[in-house]
Amino acid sequence: MIYNARQIINFAQGEFVVIGGLAAYMFYATLHLPLPLAVILAVLSVTLLGIAFERLVVFPLRNAAAMSLIIATIGMSILLRTLAMLIWGKEALSLPHFFGDKPYVFLGTTILPQQLFIIGLTVLIVTAMQLFFRFTVTGKAMLASSMNSSAARLMGINSSRMVMYSFAFSAALGAVAGVAIAPLVMMSFNSGAGLGIKGFSAAILGGLANPLGSVLGGFALGLIESLGAGLISSAFKEAIALIVLLAVLLIKPSGVFGKVGMRR
Repeated sequence: MIYNARQIINFAQGEFVVIGGLAAYMFYATLHLPLPLAVILAVLSVTLLGIAFERLVVFPLRNAAAMSLIIATIGMSILLRTLAMLIWGKEALSLPHFFGDKPYVFLGTTILPQQLFIIGLTVLIVTAMQLFFRFTVTGKAMLASSMNSSAARLMGINSSRMVMYSFAFSAALGAVAGVAIAPLVMMSFNSGAGLGIKGFSAAILGGLANPLGSVLGGFALGLIESLGAGLISSAFKEAIALIVLLAVLLIKPSGVFGKVGMRR
């Protein structure tokens, strides 16, 4: 979403995921709020963080070169990582499983209810995004601004506001992802970089400007990681995302579902 809106990669996206999971843990385990309320508050908090990031950092640099904006997102990533360490410490934290931790057995393979929940949640979010961009005025305005911001402004669309919405939605989705995976992945202040690289690799694999392709790229990357860990060695699991990223950039830079003429 941010790439479409500003033609940049937000390298702080991984920190949005981590802070979403850590904030939900704080509201649930520290403040003893009900888990659904803790999740809602965590998503809202990270959404406000995304808006503040866009208004205070990205908007003042709206006329700067894309490289300057990318460096700004890297700086924000470092800042958020440091703040997360100061607030939650260096200990890895996790949330309880939403639907219990008793696995299901399917064709000789075990799968946790939380994993099924993540798959269903992903399908729901992708469907909702497609409907939002196709049938709502705001969604169409965001698409128009991403395609040609100058023409969109001439048609009366506030392109600056659309960019802010893109950062807000991106942060909210990152928080939802962080909350969903927190029962499975121990969250710590420095987990964002690894998650961000995997997300970036998945987006490149599926097509950076194609939301559905990016999600399919994420599933494909997960399967490749699991097969690589099982057939080669689990020691290479974290490096597989980078290997896939380099291979796609060398073979088909536009991604599997991306347009061949897309800029990189």
